[in-house]
Amino acid sequence: MLHFISRLRVLPLLAVVVLTHLPARAQQQLLTMEDAFLNRSLQPQSLRQLSWIPGSADDFSYLRIEGGHDELVRGTNSGQTKAIMTLAELSQALQTAGAPAVKATAFPVVTWSAANSFQITRAGTVYRVDAATKQAAALFGYATDAENVDPDPSGTRVAYTKDQNLYISLAGRENEAVTQEATPSIVNGQAAHRSEFGITKGTFWSSTGTKLAYYRMDQTMVTDYPLVDISTAPAQAKPFKYPMAGDKSHEVTVGVYDLNSRKTVFLQTGEPKEQYLTNISWSPNEKSVYVAVLNRNQDHLKLNQYDATTGALVKTLFEEKSDHDFVEPLHPLTFVPGHPDQFIWRSQRDGYEQLYLYSTSGKLLRQLTKGSWQITDLLGFADKNREVVFQSTAAGPLQRQLYAVKLSGGKPRQLSQGQGTHTATLSPSGTYLLDTYSSTTTPRIIRTVRVADGKPAQTLLTAPNPLTGYQLGETKLVTIKAADGSTTLYGRLTTPPNFDASKKYPTVVYLYGGPHVQLVTDSWLGGGNLWMQLMAQKGYVVFTVDSRGSGNRGSAFERATFRQLGTVEMADQLAGVEYLKSLSYVDQARMGIHGWSFGGFMTTTLMTRSPGTFKVGVGGGPVIDWRLYEIMYTERYMDTPQQNPEGYEKANLLNYVDKLQGKLLLIHGTVDDVVVWQHSLDYLKTAVDKGIQLDYFVYPGHPHNVGGKDRVHLYNKITQYLDEKL
Repeated sequence: MLHFISRLRVLPLLAVVVLTHLPARAQQQLLTMEDAFLNRSLQPQSLRQLSWIPGSADDFSYLRIEGGHDELVRGTNSGQTKAIMTLAELSQALQTAGAPAVKATAFPVVTWSAANSFQITRAGTVYRVDAATKQAAALFGYATDAENVDPDPSGTRVAYTKDQNLYISLAGRENEAVTQEATPSIVNGQAAHRSEFGITKGTFWSSTGTKLAYYRMDQTMVTDYPLVDISTAPAQAKPFKYPMAGDKSHEVTVGVYDLNSRKTVFLQTGEPKEQYLTNISWSPNEKSVYVAVLNRNQDHLKLNQYDATTGALVKTLFEEKSDHDFVEPLHPLTFVPGHPDQFIWRSQRDGYEQLYLYSTSGKLLRQLTKGSWQITDLLGFADKNREVVFQSTAAGPLQRQLYAVKLSGGKPRQLSQGQGTHTATLSPSGTYLLDTYSSTTTPRIIRTVRVADGKPAQTLLTAPNPLTGYQLGETKLVTIKAADGSTTLYGRLTTPPNFDASKKYPTVVYLYGGPHVQLVTDSWLGGGNLWMQLMAQKGYVVFTVDSRGSGNRGSAFERATFRQLGTVEMADQLAGVEYLKSLSYVDQARMGIHGWSFGGFMTTTLMTRSPGTFKVGVGGGPVIDWRLYEIMYTERYMDTPQQNPEGYEKANLLNYVDKLQGKLLLIHGTVDDVVVWQHSLDYLKTAVDKGIQLDYFVYPGHPHNVGGKDRVHLYNKITQYLDEKL
């Protein structure tokens, strides 16, 4: 194959500072790698476990440290705050209730079940704690080695998995098996379809907890992929099921377990068996289960209603199709409280994710939101369930603001104040928001906000700048034009402390570039991290741009890469390089690039499909050959290898190994079950075969990302490599 170089003309570049920076103070201390990844005191202060208390007059609770120890605090919207329980008091209450004596160092997760009682779990036992009397009572226990623990809405029962089977536990029926599957290749109650399509779990409780829907995933037809566990001597093979693009996929069904009858029925989702069942939703009356059924080609969706008692198909409410790319369902139905025959559906059918109000007959009542912006979260209902409250990018792609719109139609009204990023939870009554806000100049502010008028009721926290005392560079957000000459891209540029525009600085580009990810936002540090500030302290310019193909910009932006992953993204990253070259202080001869996962793929792409652009590259967990990546993700963006052989061939980085110029370090975890180790091993083998030198490092026993204390080692390795080669 001919080496591919993206056609890129020199574009007029708009380096616009849209938000300013953290102040640089020459006399202050420098960050260490431990600071960058392990020092929590350098992250903006927050209110831990901040949540609403159901059944109350919109009270809320959070944890604070008093006298060096955690205590649970209750707040009201009249501004009153009082301590409910200290950690010592909780420990005493649990011991009195029969819990083993354990020296607790932090408050466990608190789940409020009523206005004055909450539940916590310790050592596999669920306890209810009375906030007024400070007494605890054991409700029920479950296996201490349980996985995928999922409490029901009342908190009085849980579902969990062990190995391939599903269990429930409640008072009087502890550790009851729902399934008794003997074949390890058939798993129950776990997330299916490689956790694509918005799937985060494998169990779905009905509203009262009397029924449980769950995934049953048959993987017997999927090829085993070998992993090796070196924690034993000799090492042991630990194969797992990994369906690669173009190969046989697993087959999924949805079971419904009735806790009263102790019987299971399976939804009759029909043929073909290779299809995706997602967005599982219960009707408010618990008589129906709704499933978004997507074909393997991912271009035809049916929203189906099934009878929860018999499993029979009731009807198809509506269908969504695409004749040019794909349909991507990501969210379950949200029923309107008090109107069990109405629900909200989130869809990108008009090019941007918006809200649609439907009846359960399948009739579209109205499109609630419309515009060239994305809904990014649906928070709930307000004004006696006449409004829906949501988060969106309506104020701009870098921002997240909060809005409400009437279900009867009309223009959304903004609830949040302050340019930047707002995330929130809505009170059970729909009267108040807990609004957490940050921007490039604001570490964090937490307020309660009245939904009726959008005005703050009280400020709960104004976090100080945690980096006061550290020498920091200037961070600014910039805009450039994409390689198509018209699309706006957003970037983040950090320059060293004591910056001197007359000098030449080495530059590191950090990138991702793949779907559903946005690296540059109007939030604290511009969406960056402290490693980038550490690199600036070392004298680097650090740059990131979100290319076409990345998230939260609408279908046309994200799907510009369809069937040709790596090509459009590379062209836009090269537009970013042209911007950097326009800056007099960037040393064009000393430019490096680093990314992980899709960013590792893009790092290797740029090092070999645009050789000579970067002197150094560090790619972590890189996809090398999309044929070796999993079906659900890859076939969405690339179709199958059989349907799109040219696209797979063009994106296959094994074809460009001999074009490598400069220094390239590849890093991989040896038990990576997301981007399997074979990707970078194949690249290394091809380099050896062709006499190409590159550098390679593995993290034994680590999966797709290198976490924990070893992350410090990882970034010391990356930084040392950049220092040595740049």
